[in-house]
Amino acid sequence: MSDASDPRIAALRTMLAANPNRPDDWYDLGLLLKRARRYEEALKAYAEALKRKVERPEEVWLNRAVIHAEALGDPAQAAAELEKAIALNPAYASAWLNLGNLHEDRGAREEARKAYAKAREADPHDAMALMRLAEVTKFESVDDPMIAGMRQMASHPSAPAIGRADLNFTLGKVLDALEDYDAAWDAYAAGNAATIEMAKGPYDENAVEQVIDRLIEIFADRGDPAPAGEAAPIFILGMFRSGSTLAERILAAHSAVTAGGELEHLPALISDHLQPYPTAAAGLDAARHGELREVYLAGLRRQKFPLAGLTDKRPDNFLHVGLIKRLFPTAKIVHTVRNPMDNGLSIYFAHLHPSMRYAQRLESIAHWYRQYERLMDHWRSIYGEDILDFSYDRLVADPEPQIRRLLDFLELPFEAACLEPHAVTGVVRTASSWQVREPLYQRSSGRWHNYEKQLAPLREALGRG
Repeated sequence: MSDASDPRIAALRTMLAANPNRPDDWYDLGLLLKRARRYEEALKAYAEALKRKVERPEEVWLNRAVIHAEALGDPAQAAAELEKAIALNPAYASAWLNLGNLHEDRGAREEARKAYAKAREADPHDAMALMRLAEVTKFESVDDPMIAGMRQMASHPSAPAIGRADLNFTLGKVLDALEDYDAAWDAYAAGNAATIEMAKGPYDENAVEQVIDRLIEIFADRGDPAPAGEAAPIFILGMFRSGSTLAERILAAHSAVTAGGELEHLPALISDHLQPYPTAAAGLDAARHGELREVYLAGLRRQKFPLAGLTDKRPDNFLHVGLIKRLFPTAKIVHTVRNPMDNGLSIYFAHLHPSMRYAQRLESIAHWYRQYERLMDHWRSIYGEDILDFSYDRLVADPEPQIRRLLDFLELPFEAACLEPHAVTGVVRTASSWQVREPLYQRSSGRWHNYEKQLAPLREALGRG
């Protein structure tokens, strides 16, 4: 990508060519390059900022760490850069928080707890620090002082919406685990109310229906796909909180599979090359689909991922099955499904971004779910032989037959290691990071019955009796 695509980057380049001894401008260039997904160039710009003695260098090391962790898939390098930030400023709460996140991602609970405790020590008023510390703490009683502390901070008149959301979602999780279900529901409801405050407008049912209509119209058939390549990623998708992380962990236990996690490449491709979407995807020929596929593959090469046996697990890619199959006509789609009531409850209990406006109200969750079902029915009508509905509830009730079915669909030989996904090492960067490190369990199947009274609006809106 050239500098001409962003005049701000071009202007900074010109300025720095004339006078390179401007550390703040190198820092700004690094930020812009990161936003443009030009990660290696961003790292070089940040290095120049450090070389030229930028103020608050710990912030530069933190930004570099985020690139290594989230964009380049190198958590070890990310941790090393965070350690440099902490060495410069031991009271830098953000660096401790990010280091704790890295420990969580690899399943190191005690190391994460220590890092979050350091973040809380550095900034006792930081809601995020308290929230993350509570997330890795095992509570024995609702009378634990940390629970009281979360309640107090969440109810403080000056608490911002993001802080109230962070704390209340964690309170809900803690209280649910302690089986104080009414109090847990109240906390989750408060967390969702705070998230609504941060959203840029309400959920718009008509707009969502129009998007689904347009996707069905644009991708009405197989179109003119790119020539079939030698390999294609395994796309794992479905509703959020439907078991996609667990499905990926099962596959990651297989010797022929590499877990890619929540890759950004398809959404980035759409954002950069197919706007307005999906209109810009209409009528493309095989050559153009081949060019777009190469954009996706370039992202994999940047992260040093293999193509054969790679999983791309983004639940919301269910919106893009039509595009996926035009870029990768041989791709297999693993569609994770779950009891709609449990799925809806889990979405309501998930601390999702405010931009996911359907997730904060039971009625809008039900509406989004019905539209998702409508779109998946359409994809099945075209690509049914390449889509596997993989049921979370059937999996946890009787794992081996479902895992064999999954491997058969992907034309992979059975390996017993897939029966023990909790034993898989490696990074997990989702809300299910701790759950998938436990042996398969059934306690989340039918969990909605703990909240049957509160979930009456969801049940009615879903038409499930």
